[in-house]
Amino acid sequence: MPPVAMPQGQAGPTVWQKLKMGAAMGAGVGLTMGFLFGTFSILRGGAGPRGVLPTLSQYMLGSAATFSFFLAIGSVIRNDAQLPPHLEAARLQLASPVLRSRTEGLANMRAQWAREKTQRSAPQ
Repeated sequence: MPPVAMPQGQAGPTVWQKLKMGAAMGAGVGLTMGFLFGTFSILRGGAGPRGVLPTLSQYMLGSAATFSFFLAIGSVIRNDAQLPPHLEAARLQLASPVLRSRTEGLANMRAQWAREKTQRSAPQ
C-alpha cells in the first residue's frame, strides 16, 4: 500500500523533530521495561547494598537510555519524507511509466507477450 500523500502546503516533521519523538518514545518504553525487569530482579535476588530505590532507578535509567538511543536513530533512518522537487522530477523522468489501472497493465502485458511471441517465431 503506497504511503498517503501529504496535503499541499503542509510540511512533515523535520529530522530533528523525528529524532526527539523517537527519543521520547524510547524513553517511555525503556522506563517501563526497566521498571518491570528491575522489580523482578529485586524481588528475585534482593535489593543489594544500595537499597530498593537506587537499584530500581538504575535499571530504569539504563533501560531508558538504551531504548531512547536506538529508537531515536531508528526514527531518523526510517525517513518517509518526500524527495526535494528537483530529485522528484529526475526520478519521474528516469523511472518507468506508472500504470494507471489494472486493465491498462493487463493490456500492456498482453501487448508485450505478443511482441515476444512474434520475435520468437520470426526466423533469424
